[in-house]
Amino acid sequence: MGARSSTTQNNRSDGHLLEYFRNTFVRGGGGNSGPSVAPAGLTATGGVISDYTDPGPGAVYRAHIFTSSGTFAVSSIGGYGSNVEYLVVAGGGGGGGAPLAAGGRGGGGAGGLRSNHPDMPSPLRGSTFPVNPGSFPAPFSVTIGAGGAGGNTSSETSSTRGGDSIFSTITCSGGGAGGESHPLSPGGSGGAPGGTANTPPQPGQAGNAGGTMSNNGGGGGGAGSAGTPGTNPGPSGGPGGTGLQIRISSSPTDPAGQAAGAPGPSPGGGWFAGGGGGGGTWNNPGYVPGGAGGGPGGPFAGGGAGSKGNDSPNNATPGTYATGGGGGASGGNPGAIGGNGGSGGSGIVVVRYQIGQLTATAKATGGAISYYGGKTIHTFTSSGTFTTLQPLSAEVVVVGGGGGSGEYRAGGGGAGGVAIAPAAPFGTGPYSVVVGAGGRGALFPGAGGVNGVDSTVVTGAPYTITAKGGGAGGGANAGAAGGSGGGAQASPGPNQTGYTSNQSTANPGSPFTITPYGFAGGNGGAYPPNAGAGGGGGAGGAGQAGTPTVGGHGGLGIQLPATFQNPVSQSGPNGGGLGAPGPGSTFFWVAGGGAGGNIFTPVTATTGGSGPAGGGPFAGGGGPAGPGPNPGANAWTNTGGGGGGDVNSNDGDRRPGGSGGSGIVLIAYPS
Repeated sequence: MGARSSTTQNNRSDGHLLEYFRNTFVRGGGGNSGPSVAPAGLTATGGVISDYTDPGPGAVYRAHIFTSSGTFAVSSIGGYGSNVEYLVVAGGGGGGGAPLAAGGRGGGGAGGLRSNHPDMPSPLRGSTFPVNPGSFPAPFSVTIGAGGAGGNTSSETSSTRGGDSIFSTITCSGGGAGGESHPLSPGGSGGAPGGTANTPPQPGQAGNAGGTMSNNGGGGGGAGSAGTPGTNPGPSGGPGGTGLQIRISSSPTDPAGQAAGAPGPSPGGGWFAGGGGGGGTWNNPGYVPGGAGGGPGGPFAGGGAGSKGNDSPNNATPGTYATGGGGGASGGNPGAIGGNGGSGGSGIVVVRYQIGQLTATAKATGGAISYYGGKTIHTFTSSGTFTTLQPLSAEVVVVGGGGGSGEYRAGGGGAGGVAIAPAAPFGTGPYSVVVGAGGRGALFPGAGGVNGVDSTVVTGAPYTITAKGGGAGGGANAGAAGGSGGGAQASPGPNQTGYTSNQSTANPGSPFTITPYGFAGGNGGAYPPNAGAGGGGGAGGAGQAGTPTVGGHGGLGIQLPATFQNPVSQSGPNGGGLGAPGPGSTFFWVAGGGAGGNIFTPVTATTGGSGPAGGGPFAGGGGPAGPGPNPGANAWTNTGGGGGGDVNSNDGDRRPGGSGGSGIVLIAYPS
């Protein structure tokens, strides 16, 4: 909103900027005779766009929110100079897993955090960051660190560090791994027990050490404070360290909270990099609970909660996606397997700059808000609240989370279902939006993939629009039906049939129509000779059957309606925007099925099926596993794509399946 464009994407010229702001921000589209509007800000592309007004100075800002890697590309400098503000958060470390009869394990450390936004505490606040006005286009690379894997029950050191996040020259270190005694415990914030922070060191990086442990596991360090030690005896595992609140993605007074981040100790959302909670132990009476993620009243700031000693199953909570939160740790369980630690939350990069000056009121709040083609668009990449200030008729797109793949010649995960309502009515008030998580891929031999989670929107009737989560791909465990069905495993028996789709819905009797999208997964082959597993179904087509040498391609997704195809939000070849690239150099595709896996030997030419790269199918599904042995590829975040199947050998070299991509919800109405 408000920035100059090389196209006429907002149906206006710069000469009509004042009228555009009036129509966009004033409730009911009426004028506001008071405000004066300064020249527009710089022009840039990349990420998901959030435009908003800071009600104090009345400055209009544009934020580019990157939840996957991409490019921030600047093409011109406007009337507010070349400086931008940034937030960079690395991936959180995985929490510790607990083997047989273990005490509580340590929580994962949060990813390191760097920012030059005014909310960043001094003296850590970064200096001004000018984009280069002398060379256009000037691309600035964005890398989003993945969350570290949670520990499993087979090894004390199976948890891993989070990945580094990078914006141009600004690097943040991934969070340290939690456990009991772990060589990977140092990180941006340290994993428990006792992992050091700011490792490797980065200028101005916020991070703190992990807490120590004594039967109860310690909490992982957070960007705002150290993890709390675990004690013996004690009431619980140690809470993770608190994160920091950086309100960079939307207005600080937005009643729906920030467009990015997690809840925290103070209201308004926008909290990042909380440490994972330590696990409880069975050695104390009552089997004490695990620690809260990100603080004693958590879970706050994205950190995952630890699990209670003696729970069954005793698996901890993962860190929240796109917050850099550390994963929670598993508690102990006498005489039985303890449980898995939670994975760390992935990182995030947000870049903002001023594009105008105005004091006005929006028609609705919630999610990341942008403006294109005369429409106001609310983009929810995580769950939240859509609050309307007047009755609206809105175009709604709901994409469920994609299914994860299994392991051992596994079928691709099915894409999340897609439900599109061209004219859904909303009254006045808050309405719940749930963005479904992607299903986890199989972590270890004998495990199965997990279905994606449904995405939902409650409308003003009230009726609920539901996009079903994608079905898991078949592997060592059976696959499943879903919004799109999972692909079938390659099997030594007869050919296996792919799993069916469950059509997404609105409540019976709703006063508006939706169009559901979702297809079945592909069949798996019988070997020898047919060693290929079926591709997962996509929102736009069925998954393909496996062949003797190639796993089945994932089913094609669908392209988002033209309303949402704002060029400034276009994803590059590695993501970083809205949707994924598609056929014929098109963009804004979602819900592609995951590629089917295959057996590497004795037919050495076998490969996995194709996902979003290398000629398609496209739309964010997990990509080819290669000639192997290799794990299945994860689907792209916020596309609802299915996870890719693994390529493995018959000698027991079995690899994990890819995880499904999280869903997304889009709501648009006339500005």
